[in-house]
Amino acid sequence: MLIKIYTKNPDERAVARVVAVLENDGLIVYPTDGVYAFGCSLRSRKALERLKAIKKKEESGFSIMCADLSHISDYAKVDTPVFKLLKRNLPGPFTFILKASSRVPDKVLSRRKNIGVRIADNPISHELVAALGEPLITSSVKDEDQITEYTTDPELICEKYGSLVDVVVDGGYGDITPTTVVDLTEEEPVMIRQGGGELKL
Repeated sequence: MLIKIYTKNPDERAVARVVAVLENDGLIVYPTDGVYAFGCSLRSRKALERLKAIKKKEESGFSIMCADLSHISDYAKVDTPVFKLLKRNLPGPFTFILKASSRVPDKVLSRRKNIGVRIADNPISHELVAALGEPLITSSVKDEDQITEYTTDPELICEKYGSLVDVVVDGGYGDITPTTVVDLTEEEPVMIRQGGGELKL
């Protein structure tokens, strides 16, 4: 199912329809400030298993999409220097690797102690997470290290994945640039991948 939501002033009823799917163990594709991404509720074991089957990810785990910095602090360990760095760079096209808190389910971590966290600079993803009231487990719609047209065009995404997910949110064409990935689990930030975000230290 394709549900259109406009980036400017996302329609509350459309957002509520998508959130209802998420609350019922649904799996969606939604726009971020980078490429489109798969998403499901942090509490949904069924949806996570479906996501793992699509992405063939078992050991590497997933990131979580949060609504704001306080949301991140609920699910990851954030000290004052890290909080200031996050505040300078988020929302934006970054994935920050942090030490996970006990609120992140083991099924998401897959035996890891760290979790990738995001706050996308996209009103649609923000409204979805805020309305759901908890983070989305998230993973980019792309082949490993490869961006193609079907990862940016919601109609093509629906053609490819429509039978595997419950909803594709059409928020217009996505970006072709992945996020910048930064590891914040050590004393100094470590750049893992340079993507769409320029890190402000």
